[in-house]
Amino acid sequence: MTVETDGGDATVATTMVDATVAEPETGDAVSDAEEALIEEGEIAGDYLEQLLDVLDFDGDIDLDVEGDRAIVSIDGGRDLSKLVGRGGEVLDALQELTRLAVQQTTGVRSRLMLDVAGWRAKRRAELSELGTAAAQRVLESGAPEPLASMTPFERKIVHDAVAAVDGVSSESEGVEPNRHVVVVPS
Repeated sequence: MTVETDGGDATVATTMVDATVAEPETGDAVSDAEEALIEEGEIAGDYLEQLLDVLDFDGDIDLDVEGDRAIVSIDGGRDLSKLVGRGGEVLDALQELTRLAVQQTTGVRSRLMLDVAGWRAKRRAELSELGTAAAQRVLESGAPEPLASMTPFERKIVHDAVAAVDGVSSESEGVEPNRHVVVVPS
């Protein structure tokens, strides 16, 4: 379903993607959880649509459910990089505000993930490559390799990439905001 809203000078197109999953054998418990995630995404989409209108930004809002998380992305439009900020700082803040807006409506803390202009998707690919390359270097050298400081989101992606390589493992060290991944031989 696509809804076009004209809010003065800005036009925001919202595209809602129905997440369809094969019906599980366990019955309604999973489908109720999925419905709750779809509701989270719709609430987030409404909030972001209003925010984009106030900020006079154009963008398409896509909603999806991936695993146990609502995924909301804003694509298209001009100047969306301003909503990402340096190193994703504005995006992280916007994600937190959106989660709070969902929590205010549902009464439940949201874990939704927000992406703007594909920034998180690109960052995920970069971090996966970084983790895999570091794992290969550690396999060859046998020496632990510390990586740069990262956010929890970024560290999780690197840990997952390293876990896919036999013979190495990873651990997080340090204290925020300087917490980082260290790749070590198994």
